[in-house]
Amino acid sequence: MTANSQFTTAIHALCWIELAARQGESPITSERIAESLASHPVLVRRVLAPLRKGGLVGGGRGPGSGWQLERPAEEISLGQVYAALGPGTPFALHPHEPKPDCPVGHGIRPALTEVYLEVETAMVRELDNHTIAGLLEHLLQTYPLR
Repeated sequence: MTANSQFTTAIHALCWIELAARQGESPITSERIAESLASHPVLVRRVLAPLRKGGLVGGGRGPGSGWQLERPAEEISLGQVYAALGPGTPFALHPHEPKPDCPVGHGIRPALTEVYLEVETAMVRELDNHTIAGLLEHLLQTYPLR
């Protein structure tokens, strides 16, 4: 089983967009962001598209165009990024319906749904305590490129 890395990719891209802007390179192309991710520009555009709809980034349409933050990085929380990526939970239920006449199989999905909702609520509350600017400052100071 693998986790969905879309959230991490989005945060990485937003941090890179902010850093590039601080260095005078704004807007920044999907190609430049993809270089930092060691990925493909199409993946960058797919991940940033819902963030554009969510009002977190702008630009990114047409050849040679670029991306920029639509508000200061200090005002973009990780919780907002998570919400902009759309429906999805940090945990998934069974890929198929469990055995309905089993004492565990009968109630496991609704029971876990309740727990997962509580966990997601707490997670989003914590993500809202962190911003793109704060994360970027932390990583630049704590993990500097040598």
